[in-house]
Amino acid sequence: MLNCLLSGTSVTRVTATDADDPGYGNSAKLVYSILEGQPYFSIDQYDAVIKVALAGMDREMREEYLVVIQARDMGGHMGGMSGTTTVTVTLTDINDNPPKFTKGLYEFTIPEDLGIGKPGGKVKANDRDIGENARSMYRIIGGDERDIFEVITDAQTQEGILTLKKVLDFESKKYYNLTVVATNVQSSVTGSTFMDQATIKITVEDADEPPVFSKSTYVFDVHENTLVHSVIGMVTAQDQDASHSLIRYSIDRHTDLERQFNIHVDEGTITLAKPLDRETDTWHNITVTATEIRNHSQISRAIVAIRVLDINDNAPEFPINEELFLCENGKPGQVIETISAVDRDNPAQGHTFHYRLDTPTNPNFTIKNNLDNSISILTKHDYFRRQKQEMYFLPIVVTDDGDPPMSSTNTLTIRVCGCSRDGTVQSCNVEAFVLPIGLSMGALIAILACIILLLVIVVLFVTLRRHKNEPLIIKDDEDVRENIIRYDDEGGGEEDTEAFDIATLQNPDGINGFLPRKDIKPDLQFMPRQGHHSGPNGVDVDEFINVRLHEADNDPTAPPYDSIQIYGYEGRGSIAGSLSSLETASSDSDQNYDYLRDWGPHFRRLGELYSVGESDKET
Repeated sequence: MLNCLLSGTSVTRVTATDADDPGYGNSAKLVYSILEGQPYFSIDQYDAVIKVALAGMDREMREEYLVVIQARDMGGHMGGMSGTTTVTVTLTDINDNPPKFTKGLYEFTIPEDLGIGKPGGKVKANDRDIGENARSMYRIIGGDERDIFEVITDAQTQEGILTLKKVLDFESKKYYNLTVVATNVQSSVTGSTFMDQATIKITVEDADEPPVFSKSTYVFDVHENTLVHSVIGMVTAQDQDASHSLIRYSIDRHTDLERQFNIHVDEGTITLAKPLDRETDTWHNITVTATEIRNHSQISRAIVAIRVLDINDNAPEFPINEELFLCENGKPGQVIETISAVDRDNPAQGHTFHYRLDTPTNPNFTIKNNLDNSISILTKHDYFRRQKQEMYFLPIVVTDDGDPPMSSTNTLTIRVCGCSRDGTVQSCNVEAFVLPIGLSMGALIAILACIILLLVIVVLFVTLRRHKNEPLIIKDDEDVRENIIRYDDEGGGEEDTEAFDIATLQNPDGINGFLPRKDIKPDLQFMPRQGHHSGPNGVDVDEFINVRLHEADNDPTAPPYDSIQIYGYEGRGSIAGSLSSLETASSDSDQNYDYLRDWGPHFRRLGELYSVGESDKET
């Protein structure tokens, strides 16, 4: 319930029930009374309506009341029965209390380099009400003529936070006296607005600040023919702190990579370090820094824009250096080309060019001024022929009207070409007149390509013929004595001389001298044994084989194992029979290897191996 109710205001109603028969006397007749809760509340003994008995109850003094109600039957007479209940009455808040500042005067010291939006102090107005009735808003109503400060309300803590809207300046003003009010958001019960005010005294604290330039941006004009070391302009900066430190100037070389300018470190005068060229750079934007000598961390920057003014230092010239084409069947006075000069300078009044021939008495060409800074090249006659002269050079002098005037001589190249009747250029070459057979260049190229193709074919043919005539050279790794040669037809024994040439078994080096073995690298070299020659044209295969067998048996460097010699041909019907050991009737068990022990220490291990094998078989 509200804490502003008047006396007699109804609060609530309670009801009690009795199980007795209401028609039997006063057994069910109830009477109500208050046992606890007086003098604040009262109750109607028959209606059980609880009312306010004491006006002006204050929630801020006491918020909750416990009211004990008794209901008695028998009309309240002696002998009746009773029951009680407790009613909790809570007073709800109304905005009946104004906000109150905790202090009437707040004093803050704020450094002048405090950032915008940063807090400089806090004030607080308390309100005994709760909830929305306790919310207040803060604002400045006096002492802030420069609109530098602002008080922001913290919604959580209901504090007023003093912040900056503009930068403080100790040198211009050191003290501020602000009047701040706190106003309830909700209106009071009377319809008025509750508020309270306080005074805030602010002292600005001096801080070491960077120097301040007289301008944030400087603009200087300089002619492009200004001499080196000439003064272009001057920048100034001051330390506005109480110390008034001296300033040292410099140019940020990241903005002047070519070091076009210099600056006096103490005076701030900017001078030219290198010649200027407006046609290269019209503007130069550099950054100048000012640093306190007392504190090098205090640095300020300013932009200096230097505009280069134009002078007449470039002669006009033709923009292109291309050839002009003239039809040899043209007429006198024919316009070859219309051209105009260009000038890199940019005078304020615009360009005006004057043209003339370097040789006024040119017999072939003349020029015509079109009065729009362009000229037309015209022919003087119609007997231009490529056979006589293919190319002409026409020097033209172009002069501007600058101060001083500049001129240049430009040479035009004019080529005589063959044209169609409508003036379309068809050919500017002279080959049609110098070839004795009247062939064009395209025909010559086709003929030359055919000749080159024939030469390539001839070279390939000769190369293939030489390759076919080369003799077959038997290399060592292709020796038929170490390879199996397979062929499809079956021979008839030694009489077969068509399927295989018996001469492949012959190695002249082997017959005439010693041929080293290929399966090992011998440690000792022996003189070869001379073999017997069968004749100048004959081949004694039997003696050749015997010689090889004798050399293998007596070679001390030979390994202790059989070396299989595979021959390319064994014909059927041969008296010698097969040389292969695959069809032999003997086996390892029929052989005796005791002789290996007598061969010396090199074959001792081999003899032990074979002896062990025989002993195992016997057991």
